Amino acid sequence: MRLPSKRLTTTLTLAALLPAPAVAANLTIEVEIPRLEVAEYHKPYVAIWLEGPDRAVTNLAVWYDLKMRNSEGTKWLKDLRQWWRRSGRELTMPVDGISGATQPPGEHEILLEDAQSPLAALPAGDYELVVEAAREVGGRELVRLPFQWPPQGAQTREVRGEHELGAVKLQISQ
Repeated sequence: MRLPSKRLTTTLTLAALLPAPAVAANLTIEVEIPRLEVAEYHKPYVAIWLEGPDRAVTNLAVWYDLKMRNSEGTKWLKDLRQWWRRSGRELTMPVDGISGATQPPGEHEILLEDAQSPLAALPAGDYELVVEAAREVGGRELVRLPFQWPPQGAQTREVRGEHELGAVKLQISQ
């Protein structure tokens, strides 16, 4: 019987110490903006972000009125109070890849792949997906969905807003 060489044994030992490659995962975020029967309707401003274990914010999307003269739409971003306090006041809008126009009533989807920013740099831990909406001549609402990153398997989480937001769904797929 032939014994394995030292080189082979060392290689196998080192390979066992290396972490296994991470399983690829994607996040799909669905945000429903309800149709409200009110006398004066304005599309809501919406901020979508992740809060990490250390309460650090990873901005995913901010929908606001981009077309107002002299960038006046940014003046109303402070109505997204939690987002503004956590992150918004430090940003110069618009932010490429994050900011966009307000959305009409209906379902809106954001797809994030783990190989892309911001998920590529997301350390392991407990997170919350946070969605906040504020509407002129309307209300304000914030919902949170907890999840773990990296995921241990496919997951679906859902929460329903009461007035400014409808269903907010987070799907983690592998």
